[in-house]
Amino acid sequence: MSVNFELVGKRIREVRMARQVSQLALAESADLSAAYISRIERARKKTSLESLVKIANVLGVTVDELLTGNQLYDPAEYQTDMDLMLADCSAAEKRILYEVVGAVKRILRENSGMGSKPSFPACGQKS
Repeated sequence: MSVNFELVGKRIREVRMARQVSQLALAESADLSAAYISRIERARKKTSLESLVKIANVLGVTVDELLTGNQLYDPAEYQTDMDLMLADCSAAEKRILYEVVGAVKRILRENSGMGSKPSFPACGQKS
């Protein structure tokens, strides 16, 4: 399996934007050029492992989080995204979003394959 550098660049951009860090600030803090960061984010350049570690350190995330979607088994896939999405929500908003996600999940499962069970393991759900 090869690394999807387009997805890596997208993840870097998503986390950078969520942290309100400019490409220039990220580049300076990671000792890289802003043009290099731009090319990585647009998948015009494949990042080296060393650069990926520098970027992750500056953004305050793990390299795993920047590789989300590239691994076959990733139990924490999209966890950072969910945490960032909920960071500015009130407790009431979080509860509503939790219930909406639960309802959508139930509907998806009930309607996948004409009522048959999905072939993937179910994620944790409170009954």
